Amino acid sequence: MKQYFKNTFDAIWTVLIGMKITLKHVFVPSVTIQYPDVKPPMPERARNRLYVNMDDCIGCDQCARACPVNCITIETVNATPDDSPGLTSQGKKKALWVTKFDIDIAKCCFCSLCVYPCPTECIEMTKVYEFSEFDRNDLIYNFATLNSDEIAEKQQKFDVFLAEKEAAKLAAAKAKAEKAKADAEAKAEKKENDKPESKPE
Repeated sequence: MKQYFKNTFDAIWTVLIGMKITLKHVFVPSVTIQYPDVKPPMPERARNRLYVNMDDCIGCDQCARACPVNCITIETVNATPDDSPGLTSQGKKKALWVTKFDIDIAKCCFCSLCVYPCPTECIEMTKVYEFSEFDRNDLIYNFATLNSDEIAEKQQKFDVFLAEKEAAKLAAAKAKAEKAKADAEAKAEKKENDKPESKPE
């Protein structure tokens, strides 16, 4: 009988020890926040989703080269003298049309190494950390502002500009060669005319 009461006491005592933490929190106010209506404050230098201000992007590709996981893809087309992309907010003239600026956030390791080398400070880490998707392809963010028709137009303009430049270069080289040939012929003719005539014996 004594052993029975001892076993009962040990069982109750074991339960009380196990419920110590639970019983302590019964009398403590709840600290649960009502997410997503209430969100915890983000740290000052949080590393979350990337954002690119395309108005300031000059297509220098430095952010893509700095990325350790190659999650940034940039493609550009040279601007022609009569079709300039404009200026950045800092007054720097753009020389390239950015036809593709994709960031695969599924690959991003949130290291922030792409932010620092940007000369125009157009890429930054935001405070947005909620970007789950059902389709993995939706995690590839396209920041380029040109549509496919505009990209084809810019590429065609640059190709025409290159062709005209090459034609002008060939024409200049041809004119130079013709001038050199004419000068050589004139020099030879002058030399022939200046040659003294042989006297008859």
